[in-house]
Parts: sequence; structure tokens; C-alpha cells
Amino acid sequence: MKHPVVQQAVQLGVKGRLVLPAGVRRVLRLREGDRLLLRLWDDGVIELVKAEEVVLGSKGLLQRLYPALKEKALAQELIQERRREARQE
Repeated sequence: MKHPVVQQAVQLGVKGRLVLPAGVRRVLRLREGDRLLLRLWDDGVIELVKAEEVVLGSKGLLQRLYPALKEKALAQELIQERRREARQE
């Protein structure tokens, strides 16, 4: 069973703006300008997720489904490393 890390009442402001409490921002390491994904579930639950977490989760899923993608990513990383070394010489 999931348990909340932070639970705090918030109030909508002008034009529906919502300020995330400092404790939530601190736990999630959110900074001004960070992108969030808002999901509204059919049971009325609203979920905010850091966009980078969605991207990382998707990348991991794709790599599990298509192992060749991981090999390509490693190859790209090696090529970039070699190019950096060549520029430094």
C-alpha cells in the first residue's frame, strides 16, 4: 500500500494556478522552469510527474522491449567519448 511522503492542503489561485508547497518541491528537487506532466485519471485523481521521470521510464521500457536500443546507445556513447578525446589532443 502506498503512503504519502508529504500531505498538505493547497488552494487554487488566480486562473487556476497552484503553488506546490516548499516541502514537495524539496523532496522532488523541483526548480523554477522544471516541466511536469499532469495526468487526470478517470477516478478523479490528479497526478503530477516530473517530465524527466516519464522520459527515463519510457527509455527503460523501450530498452527492455528492444535490447538492441541499449547496444546502439552504448555505441553512441563510445563514439562521443572518442570524439571528445580526439578534440583534446
